[in-house]
Amino acid sequence: MTSVNITSFRKSIFSMLEQTIKHNEPISISTKDGNAVIISEDDYNSLIETLHISSIPKLKQKIIEGLKTPLDECIPESKVEW
Repeated sequence: MTSVNITSFRKSIFSMLEQTIKHNEPISISTKDGNAVIISEDDYNSLIETLHISSIPKLKQKIIEGLKTPLDECIPESKVEW
């Protein structure tokens, strides 16, 4: 994560935002009133999706169980009916 103060961020806002978007590198910006973090929209959407999935108890448990299931016990994707 890149850390800068607000003055440095103001001077190079465009290039820093480009780097965050292209490389998913968060920026921590410090000010006299506290700190803020800027992340890419992709990272933000991933976090929101993860929080949503984690908030559904049965879905979260099914994912955990699925991760523990050996591959030879899984149904081949070609036989799954969507």
